[in-house]
Amino acid sequence: MEPTNEKPKKLSFKDFFSLGEVGGYFFRGKDPNRPSNINLKMMHGVNKISILIFLAGVIFLIVKRFL
Repeated sequence: MEPTNEKPKKLSFKDFFSLGEVGGYFFRGKDPNRPSNINLKMMHGVNKISILIFLAGVIFLIVKRFL
């Protein structure tokens, strides 16, 4: 294996706060090739709720810390 002289890319402020995977999870279109049943819909609904509650908690702790 040859060593590479490439430096790792530094994350910019925009990259650090990009929604990437989370944004894609909330705002994706319907895929006709994906199976759909009530269990899968309920699971994804609960996952979305838990992500929102987690983000609300993190925001609350940040606001509480600085105010």
